[in-house]
Amino acid sequence: MTAGAVAAVLLTGCERGSSSRTTGTPASPTRTGCPAALAKAETAVRQAESGSVRWNGPTSGPAAVPGRTIVYVAQTMTNPGVAGTAKGVQEAARAIGWTVRVIDGQGTPIGIQQAFSQAVTLRPSGIVIGGFDPRATSRQVGQAQAGHIPLVGWHAVGSPGPSEDPALFTNITTKVDDVAAISADWVVAHSRGTAGVVVFTDASIPFARHKSELIRKGLAACSGVRLLAEENIPLADTSSRTPQAVSALLARFRSTWTHSVAINDVYFADAAPALRAERRKGSGPPFNIGAGDGDPSAFERINNRQFQAATVPEPLSAQGWQIVDELNRAFAGRPASGYVTPVHIATAADTGGATSWDPPGYRTAYRAVWGR
Repeated sequence: MTAGAVAAVLLTGCERGSSSRTTGTPASPTRTGCPAALAKAETAVRQAESGSVRWNGPTSGPAAVPGRTIVYVAQTMTNPGVAGTAKGVQEAARAIGWTVRVIDGQGTPIGIQQAFSQAVTLRPSGIVIGGFDPRATSRQVGQAQAGHIPLVGWHAVGSPGPSEDPALFTNITTKVDDVAAISADWVVAHSRGTAGVVVFTDASIPFARHKSELIRKGLAACSGVRLLAEENIPLADTSSRTPQAVSALLARFRSTWTHSVAINDVYFADAAPALRAERRKGSGPPFNIGAGDGDPSAFERINNRQFQAATVPEPLSAQGWQIVDELNRAFAGRPASGYVTPVHIATAADTGGATSWDPPGYRTAYRAVWGR
């Protein structure tokens, strides 16, 4: 792909609910391949798929600060990522000897604001912002600051680590750049450098839009990979709009569509009926990878080879333990750990039938840090 073509791919915009194409008519992926990019992608994917990941997080820090109470304010407990992280927080809180309460924001702006207000009123030692943008609750964030209540976020802002605006002691998430890059690398490696790709995104969410831009950039590194289309479907509308979009894509691209990348696994749950209706095999093309949380349903599709081949999951339980560790550092007057979970790719070959990614070693490591 020429530099001009790459620029055209990266600059292609899309309106809400629209689909953009990089070519006027469907065409077969080029057969020239990309030896250097392919070799790089294969190395990265091999490392990310490794099932023998050793603990590389904190091994030192303050001992457990006793007698603390924390509140986990959840965007919605129907979100598997939010619920999985909350479960990890509860487990870690028991291990360190704290009390934890979860308040469900029910997935609405008003519900989240009310849940956060309730959390502040309880005057806990610390508050967790579980999966929502704290800018939408700026009044409650200000109240927490005034009450000297440290805030730790999970997927609260786009980058891991401490945040000044909004004011967070730290934010727990994988790096979006790494997630996007490894998702694109997987397509390059899986296709051996020859693929026709559709990207599913939600352009109404800046974080999701940025992730899909990075995915497109990663795909463009291989001249044999063709971006066929970018489907802009809001996450709230995936169940109603994805089946129709997938049917249209199959009609347009037929066998040229070999792979897909989505900013969240949920797109493939809703794509499955349309693919099945077209008599596509669950284990065949298009081969789909989710650059999202890696919820249990995604693992089930992967394990059963039903229209999803891979996901880049978050280690939800481990991140719950990290949240507790970060709060302990805040209570002890120490800085955030700075730890960021490395990316992982889950496929049927390496999940062992599990429905989540639960890397080894973190429970023992954190207990040792806390003296528990």
